[in-house]
Amino acid sequence: MTGAEQRAAAVRLLVMDVDGVLTDGRLYFGSDGEAVKVFDVRDGLGVKMLREAGIEVAILSSRSSPIVEQRARELGIAPVVQGSTDKGAGFAALAQALRFAPAQCGYIGDDWPDLAALAQAGFAATVSDASPEVRRISHWISEAPGGRGAVRELAEFILRAQGRLRDVLRRHGGAETGSDA
Repeated sequence: MTGAEQRAAAVRLLVMDVDGVLTDGRLYFGSDGEAVKVFDVRDGLGVKMLREAGIEVAILSSRSSPIVEQRARELGIAPVVQGSTDKGAGFAALAQALRFAPAQCGYIGDDWPDLAALAQAGFAATVSDASPEVRRISHWISEAPGGRGAVRELAEFILRAQGRLRDVLRRHGGAETGSDA
């Protein structure tokens, strides 16, 4: 088992950034303010897979958006912390409030505001199109860019490392030949 797999095997809480992770990072504004965020359905299924396996999922975002609240409700994600300008402090507060040691927490982010949270997480993950500084300190990097299936890829990696992927696949009608390897 690689170092990244060992770290992923310990994850009991996954904290996610939104813009650049669950979305492609682009912001769409209309005359009434932010109008649209685009989320990938595969990422949504990845979140649901983690939750089915008993892994808590939370959102920590420096921006605030009712669209994020709506998507989180659809996926059953709680807590959702928005408007957090200090993600290091936000991450620590989430871990403490949910009673997880940092070693039991994963964090996925993509840019400089995520560096402090990534540095605290037992398992630091990022997307393929993240900033070089974030890529440098991450234990795992997706092949997919942010907003295009990276969270699903991460969910499968965590579940595989924990030996739970096959069980989750079966619950979704997958073949008995599914593998955790």
